[in-house]
Amino acid sequence: MATTGITFSGFNDIDFNVVLNAIMDQESQPLAALQARQNELKRVDTNYTTLAGKLGTLQSKASGLSSPHSLVRYAASSSDANALTTSATTSAAPGRYEVVVNELARAQVTVSSSSATDIDTTAVATGGTLTIGSQVVTLSGATTLKELADLINADSTGPATASIVQTAPNAYRLALSSKDTGAANAFTIQNGLTGATLAFTDTDNDNISGDSAADNAVSATDASVLVNNIPVTSSTNTLSAGIPGVTLTLLEKNPAKTVVVSVSRNDTDLADRVDAFVSAYNDLVKFATDQAATAATGTTGTLGRDPLLRTLRTELRDTVGGLHGAGVFQHLAEVGIGFNKTGQLTFNRETFNGALQSNQAAVQSLFTDATTGVFKKVDSVIASYITAGGFVPSARTRVSDQITRLTGRVNDMTASLAVRRRTLQAQFIAADRAMASLKSQQSALSSFASNINSPL
Repeated sequence: MATTGITFSGFNDIDFNVVLNAIMDQESQPLAALQARQNELKRVDTNYTTLAGKLGTLQSKASGLSSPHSLVRYAASSSDANALTTSATTSAAPGRYEVVVNELARAQVTVSSSSATDIDTTAVATGGTLTIGSQVVTLSGATTLKELADLINADSTGPATASIVQTAPNAYRLALSSKDTGAANAFTIQNGLTGATLAFTDTDNDNISGDSAADNAVSATDASVLVNNIPVTSSTNTLSAGIPGVTLTLLEKNPAKTVVVSVSRNDTDLADRVDAFVSAYNDLVKFATDQAATAATGTTGTLGRDPLLRTLRTELRDTVGGLHGAGVFQHLAEVGIGFNKTGQLTFNRETFNGALQSNQAAVQSLFTDATTGVFKKVDSVIASYITAGGFVPSARTRVSDQITRLTGRVNDMTASLAVRRRTLQAQFIAADRAMASLKSQQSALSSFASNINSPL
């Protein structure tokens, strides 16, 4: 509440500002209570937002462990990373593959056989057309090498890009490069320029350049490999065929070299994802513990005493620690995931890896069984709290509605108090003036009485 001062006459000893502020402080106490409640609800809403975020993170970690199709992943390795690199998807299968790279996919590069002494002064043609594949470049007058390159590149539908290469002092050539690798992206050139000094090699003298290997600096080729002696081709150097679920990136052509690609189950990746779930769960537990500790100190706006948070924590603990799966392993503790005394999860990688080695199917059933899988149930529990209409969104809606109502009351009360202050100010100013007038009259009467009583 603003405390605008009052300018008084100074003829009396009463400080009406002190009186006004005391009255307004007293009458503003209900407003302060409303504002305190409003701030408390905003803190509650912030805590609900934080809770929803932590639950969302936990759900994403659980979801990654709940599907039998994505639970077990595979890693692919290359015996020669200089020749080719590998990456595996969830559809990969364990195996050993021998790969020979007979050819790399390449983009065609065709360079003019003629050269210009500069790129932006000397004209290389005065008109006509230059046809590159299906692209027709038409010249309307004298054109420099740079202007010709710009015209070619201005058409995004053309098969090639143009650049200028300096091959010697005062010698510049036009280089055309296909936009994509592979034989299907090869292009030809028909030179119909007039007044031209620009020329391209035409080895077979058919008035078409680029259709013979000798015409090109680099000819367009497909990648060609043998995978376990089975021929595989590709228009790019990234091959997703040949080895199921594995992508090969070819780096070196060497028909005399055999590169071994090994695909094996990636237990480290699965253990890392379990560890990430454990961390997300413990982060949620810490949040709940901190909220309870803060509430115990009397701090308002926390969720420490909120039944929703207590119920959530109990439900998640019972779900994670319960009976699951239909195999040999039916509790997470049997595969190295257990609770400590503070209610947080612990993860023993050695135990987990041993369980995977001894019975992968049982671990998968424990995690992903359609009806009893632990992570499917965790996912379901969290969904009931954070999806639209769930417990947390509903709680936030209730809090938001309360904040909205309180905001209206605060605004109304603030306006009412402002009116009250102005009314009191006017009344105190009037009282001051009246007292000043009486003070003046008293002084006049005293002076008059003194004059009467004075001897002549």
